Amino acid sequence: MLRVIDQNVQHVMKAQHCDGIYRRAFLQAGAAGFCGITLANLLQAEAVAGVGSSTRSLINIHLDGGPPHLDTIDMKMSAPSEIRGEFFPIQTSLPGFQVCELLPKVASIADRFAFIRSLTGSAGRHDAFQCQSGFDEKDLKSFGGRPAFGSVISKLQGSPEDVAPPFVDIMQGRPLVRNSARPGFLGPTFQPFRPDISQMFARELETGMKGELARLGSDHQISLALNEMLTLPRLQTRTGLLADLDQIKRNVDASGMMDAMDSFTQQAVSILTSGRFAAALDLDQESPEMLARYTGPGSPAGDQFYTAEGPTSVRKFLLARRLIEAGVRCVSVSISDFDTHSSNFPRMRHLLPIVDHGLHALVADLSERGMLDDVTIVVWGEFGRTPRIDAKTGGRHHWPRVGPALLAGGGMRTGQVIGSTDRLGDAVLSRPVDYKDVFATLYHNFGIDARNTGLIDPQGRPQMLLDDGSPLSELV
Repeated sequence: MLRVIDQNVQHVMKAQHCDGIYRRAFLQAGAAGFCGITLANLLQAEAVAGVGSSTRSLINIHLDGGPPHLDTIDMKMSAPSEIRGEFFPIQTSLPGFQVCELLPKVASIADRFAFIRSLTGSAGRHDAFQCQSGFDEKDLKSFGGRPAFGSVISKLQGSPEDVAPPFVDIMQGRPLVRNSARPGFLGPTFQPFRPDISQMFARELETGMKGELARLGSDHQISLALNEMLTLPRLQTRTGLLADLDQIKRNVDASGMMDAMDSFTQQAVSILTSGRFAAALDLDQESPEMLARYTGPGSPAGDQFYTAEGPTSVRKFLLARRLIEAGVRCVSVSISDFDTHSSNFPRMRHLLPIVDHGLHALVADLSERGMLDDVTIVVWGEFGRTPRIDAKTGGRHHWPRVGPALLAGGGMRTGQVIGSTDRLGDAVLSRPVDYKDVFATLYHNFGIDARNTGLIDPQGRPQMLLDDGSPLSELV
């Protein structure tokens, strides 16, 4: 049985319910009773009037740690050896455009991608928040911070009748680690659902992440399946009784919170009884041929860093596709670890073929299923890496001045290379692209004008989804 996390209860694990039973006993859906279903706490509950339904969705792939632009899509073969590195370029399907030799599969379908070589405006922070929202995490921090893209989509285009949560985050595979996909001032109603997939994709966590888990403790899991002792009629009877008992509170509740809780429960029941979302997380339902298609190459001997992903991490992309098919609107995925302060080239020999294989499998699979025009894929990291190689460590360090990004699907005009850097890959030379420009493009793909669409913050003021940035005219 798949186990998942309810982050909303992680700090109140010892709190008692109204009948004196500790919350721990209520973590399984089968324990739903007068005090509600804990899964409901994780689900968005508000549909905004006038916003129509849409089949558009996003797979946000974070190259955790910051990918090196000079070793991926912006190689500088005329630069000195201490800058250009060990890899050679190969020709892509786009005339005159080359990428690293470790990306042959992406090169073969380069017409399906837009390659951004001039991503700028990085906040320089070592998390994925800017790749989730477009903003520095300090923006509006005094009252919650900016919401992630998936949280905004949950707010604007979600519905309590959805049989899957609108926003699912499987970046690190552990729900309590690196909480980069945050709902900000929208509040916990619109946070992502973060299933624990650590048993599916083995990866040793960095020391800091291990510390995060140790501080938060364990045993925060709930089930996505009904307890065998709780039948559907019993569940419906209990939720109906809950609504009756809450009627008096609802009549005196000016905040609308009771109505929101009804919506949480409604969607929780939809998810639990449909089984669609839980089935999407079960890769055993895929054929052996499909699983093989999403299995990456093995690493050359000795080249895998201890925190890096293994070949089966490519199946995160398969999981993302299955979640989109189940009705999820935004899925965040990560491949680790691109933080190559040491041994950059051996580590890239391991990681880049995994990314290459995964992107090719995902794009081809979505295309064959007729889904590619409706699913936008963005691939990027929190910054690029230094042009100059550290002579002592063989690594490349953080370089917020410029980084790489790839876009695919979403009905965009792909087969383009956007922007350039100077001779050494040190700075943007032409067509700078900000993170907010990319998010303006993503919102556009969902039919949303981000500069003219606002959300009300806790102080009652409208906040535009983006305060800057424009959709990339080359693509939309």
